[in-house]
Amino acid sequence: MAEQVSINTVQFADIRSALKAGMRDFFAAPQFGLFFSAVYVVGGFVMLWVGAGHVTWTLATSLGFPLIAPFAAAGLYEVSRRLEKGQDLSWPGVLGIVWQERTRQLPWLGAIIVIYFLFWTFLAHMIFALFMGLSTMTNVSQSFEAFLTPNGLTMIAVELAVGAVLAFLLFALTVVSLPLVLDREVDFVTAMLVSLKCVKENLVVMWLWAAIIAILSLAALLPWFLGLMFVLPVLGHATWHIYRKALS
Repeated sequence: MAEQVSINTVQFADIRSALKAGMRDFFAAPQFGLFFSAVYVVGGFVMLWVGAGHVTWTLATSLGFPLIAPFAAAGLYEVSRRLEKGQDLSWPGVLGIVWQERTRQLPWLGAIIVIYFLFWTFLAHMIFALFMGLSTMTNVSQSFEAFLTPNGLTMIAVELAVGAVLAFLLFALTVVSLPLVLDREVDFVTAMLVSLKCVKENLVVMWLWAAIIAILSLAALLPWFLGLMFVLPVLGHATWHIYRKALS
């Protein structure tokens, strides 16, 4: 039977304290943060090198991220959980928990994220076709001026608006569901519903948290994804502390 989960009120001050706690956890065990963030950095380079100029390969390599990312995040959550409880931090212990997650609810969440990614990819192509389908453009990389037309600018605005809505919805589905399925005996559907309800009941604060994640992650892409080596583990640890504030 799934555990009972209660949703708490999250304050703006909780975001600040979660970020401080995230930095504290990262510096307390930097080897784990650097290891799990390296998954994203290496993956970014793989996408650049393997997928450069090839849409099929770019899509194929991109699909690996939603499958791997939850497990990397679970590693960061486990480190924070052990630090919180004063438990031993060891590679076999942390990686063992991550390995065990393959038979629990985490793979289902990864599968949902993959389906979500495919839906967004299809929708983005549909929006492009609706606005730019009749444009004379043999090669997008050599026809940037087409995007400066009224149709092109409108298409960009619609893509950004739709992308922002879908990104926030994905955030709402996963912000506390990922640490929840690691921490308690809860199925992935219940975890996502709890996450949605949590965001709904703390909408403004969670919107700010989503914006902070987006801004810091975007800034960390420069130079050459290397900023992610610090930003991702801090955000991962901080997300655990947001989860602990949001649910009881």
